[in-house]
Amino acid sequence: MDRRNYAIGLALVLLGALGFSIKSILIKMAYAASPGIDAITLLALRMLFALPFFIAAALLHNLKAHPPALSKQEWLFVTLLGLDGYYFASYLDFASLQYIAAGLERVILFLYPTFVVLFSALLFRRPITAAVLIALLLSYGGLILVFLDHLSAASPNLWLGSALVLGSALVFAGFTMGSGVMVHKIGSIRFTAYTMTAAGIATLIHFAVQRGSALIGFAADVYGLALLITVFSTVLPAFSMNAGIRRIGADFASIISTTGPIATLIFAYFLLDEPVSAIQLGGTALVLSGVYVLGKNKV
Repeated sequence: MDRRNYAIGLALVLLGALGFSIKSILIKMAYAASPGIDAITLLALRMLFALPFFIAAALLHNLKAHPPALSKQEWLFVTLLGLDGYYFASYLDFASLQYIAAGLERVILFLYPTFVVLFSALLFRRPITAAVLIALLLSYGGLILVFLDHLSAASPNLWLGSALVLGSALVFAGFTMGSGVMVHKIGSIRFTAYTMTAAGIATLIHFAVQRGSALIGFAADVYGLALLITVFSTVLPAFSMNAGIRRIGADFASIISTTGPIATLIFAYFLLDEPVSAIQLGGTALVLSGVYVLGKNKV
């Protein structure tokens, strides 16, 4: 691998990690800009802005590459994965940020690789090695530290918000386990575009059923922040991460992605005035260390 291609891949993965890390910051800012807005409304705005990008990406890719059409079973699998990973998991994540700090949300969500390990051990009887066990203990020990630090602050609805984002991480772990085969079969661009499109349609239907009104009448800041979430925390990270992984490999990309929670803590401190304690930093470091070990062991 030449240095230039490697450097480009490194930059793309880092850009993707930073884009995903700032998503929770922008969501919190949108809630603050319009106290009456809820998770499904903000998620619907995000998907409304994102759908044209993903539909265009799919059309352009199909016109250029002329890939084989998906079978009915493949369409069903892609649709279910989109509903699982980008609709249901995203809704739980957006809802959690109505109740908890962005830093805590990112640490809990980042545990999803540990759930992949546990699900694999439970469903496929894959052994948990000593190194993996240490990684799990590091990750969950770090989470306990971070959670206890927030618990000491007597934050209202801390348990509810934490449960919601924990559910999001569990659901996304299932998506991760199911996505590998389909990405290999149909390619990352089509997979991302198709699953996001399925999730976008489901989100807009959910909004229409629950709210029954058009996505209008909100503060201008809400639309601006929703657009920023779409571009910088949805569309660009999704494609830049995939492009970066093709250049430097998934293993190294997963290690670079561990910068995300640290970036969230920094952004939350400067943009949301969220306090950052030594216990939070220590707990986050333990979580990242555990995820790093899992990445090195390719689980």
